[in-house]
Amino acid sequence: MTFLWINLVLVFMFSFFARYFSNTEITSFSTIAIKPNKLLVFCTLISLALISGLRNNIGDTYFYMHAYEFNDFTWEFIKSQKDIGFGILQMQLKKLSTDPQILIFTTALITNVLIIFVLYKYSRIFELSMYVYITGGLFLVTMNGIRQTLAAAIIFTATKFLIRGDWKKYFLVIIFASFFHQSALILIPIYFVVRSKAWSKATIALVALAVIIVLGFNQFSALLFSAIQDTQYSEYQNFNEGGANILRVAVNAGPLLVAFLGRYKLRRLFPNSDPIVNMALIGCVFMLISTQNWIFARFAIYFSLYQLIVISWIVKLFREKDEKLIYYAILVFYFIYYYYENVISLGIFYKSDYLNLIP
Repeated sequence: MTFLWINLVLVFMFSFFARYFSNTEITSFSTIAIKPNKLLVFCTLISLALISGLRNNIGDTYFYMHAYEFNDFTWEFIKSQKDIGFGILQMQLKKLSTDPQILIFTTALITNVLIIFVLYKYSRIFELSMYVYITGGLFLVTMNGIRQTLAAAIIFTATKFLIRGDWKKYFLVIIFASFFHQSALILIPIYFVVRSKAWSKATIALVALAVIIVLGFNQFSALLFSAIQDTQYSEYQNFNEGGANILRVAVNAGPLLVAFLGRYKLRRLFPNSDPIVNMALIGCVFMLISTQNWIFARFAIYFSLYQLIVISWIVKLFREKDEKLIYYAILVFYFIYYYYENVISLGIFYKSDYLNLIP
């Protein structure tokens, strides 16, 4: 964990000063856009990319590296696989080097560049988004589900199309992302749900549906796995590693509860927030369902990135004299969660052939 702790300190420090030396733009009478310092944002990216890109363990990293070394990425082989976009990427990388570290570093760099690009544009308090990106667990997830987080990051860049309601461009980005992980196609029907007003009857019905699914999970899972039995995801019906920790649900639900209580002020400060809040809410719904079977947490990956935008705005929903208290409370509570999740619960141990404290 030593390098992960160092990364947390560096990322927060660089992102904090990126906002401190930011430019402020008044985009309307009620909307303030904070543009962090680009050089310091770049430093933030470098820390994330190096730590993620130079690892050789965590999650399924080993299996990706082994497959990269073992497989010969011909067109015939790529077409026989599930996600041809990822196969083409590996084919091109293997022309440059047979060292599997190039795959890990490239995917880490692309994923983090895309995520930071969007957070730079839409986050109100940039360092909070970056801090929660790490302490909330998403940064670690990018080192586990490489293909899916790459697809999620690609779709995340289409946030502006989601906000504008430009469904043609949004769908094109989703289709492109699906070449890296086909589950990205779930975002197509989701688009029509999240375009509605946040906290409307539709969103309440969505939460109610999640509760019903949790209560009747056995019947729901039987129906779902029957529907996907002839697809590449049929293997998930044999997945049995228990449910996600309820604490994860609480961590996802907390900022949304604040966003709900301050929903009118949030709309004044951030008029385009409704689709983003709805995406974060759907992510929370998937996390709730995943308490019955952890595999559903994988779908939450596509939506949890929007949580990083939401949490960067909730501090501003409080009275000005309380903002500092809420800011520090977020730092403390997410730090405790990060320690519990990574040290106590998961026992994460970071390894790298390139980063070593002891020669």
